[in-house]
Amino acid sequence: MGEPSKTIGILTSGGDCAGLNAAIRAVVSRAVLGYGWRVLGIRNGTMGVLRRPLEFEALDLRISTVNILRLGGTILGTTNRGNPFAYPMSDGSLRDRSEEVIAGLRELGIDALIGIGGDGSFAILRRLAQQGGINLVGIPKTIDNDVGATENSIGFHTAVMVATEALDRLQPTAASHDRVMILEVMGRDAGHIALAAGIAGGADVILVPEIPHTVENVAAHIEKVRRHGRNFALVVVAEAVKDHTGRVVQRQHSSGGASYGGIGNHLCDALARLTGAETRVSILGHGQRGGQPTWSDRMIASAFGVHAVDLIAAGRYDRMVAWQNRAVVDVPLEEAVAAPQQVDPDGAMVRTARGLGISLGDG
Repeated sequence: MGEPSKTIGILTSGGDCAGLNAAIRAVVSRAVLGYGWRVLGIRNGTMGVLRRPLEFEALDLRISTVNILRLGGTILGTTNRGNPFAYPMSDGSLRDRSEEVIAGLRELGIDALIGIGGDGSFAILRRLAQQGGINLVGIPKTIDNDVGATENSIGFHTAVMVATEALDRLQPTAASHDRVMILEVMGRDAGHIALAAGIAGGADVILVPEIPHTVENVAAHIEKVRRHGRNFALVVVAEAVKDHTGRVVQRQHSSGGASYGGIGNHLCDALARLTGAETRVSILGHGQRGGQPTWSDRMIASAFGVHAVDLIAAGRYDRMVAWQNRAVVDVPLEEAVAAPQQVDPDGAMVRTARGLGISLGDG
């Protein structure tokens, strides 16, 4: 003990994923048991301190049970809309409401803030922290695993496990019906899910946004698989892969926004035309975000939560906890948000895929 009493805030921001609750549990356990501090959970990301009255709750050891480890999503809620620096108003205009968020954080009386998010969330939170003089520590989470300076982010392993299981289920039906089965997985800025699941799930073709492909190359590889005596093929494609015209495929929403999704259908039609094979597509979608976290996501989230609290105890702010070389470390937040961590076309995972005879669509 011996540490001066502190009150720390914690929020989750951006898209949800498995393992967030394990991180919240770890923060509460370490802060309360290790330092005797008070923890305030802010609801729905920065929206919780933008609204009046403020939306928050005191978190104590009652939430720090083993059950919370098994829960997907986040008990605090989250948001990936409403950038406080360009907040959309009802009249269609954008307003800078950052000072309202900062005022809300000050009203909470917190000594430090732990933000669990991805690079987009960190960029916003860091800007708020610098503007408002807020002591900030970041914990990385994203199923895309594209946060810089860390080998793993919370949620990635569970998303890969879900995608791998989908391939395991698609393979028997593909073999039974002589089909080419295409699985579209998430991956907004990076193809880590597609690459890892494709290798683990025995895919024949893996398409990621970092490696340009042609449908003709994919079709040629499927024909090669056929010549070797196999009557089916499995293709994994990340949602951000471009179509044959070089454009990202997106779905338009009634609200006026757009999101990735649909490249699997384009690929399905093209491969059917080029190969004459019966093709089917499955779009995995948000199933990759939900469900029970894997052991590794629970473990990494727990280690991140403990280290984040220890950083506050040491007075080390504007840092992000990270996983490097089988250990928890911390890095400057500025370094973490400088650039997304994309698939390395010359990296070990890509070399592994090629060594297994998997096509990346580029030759």
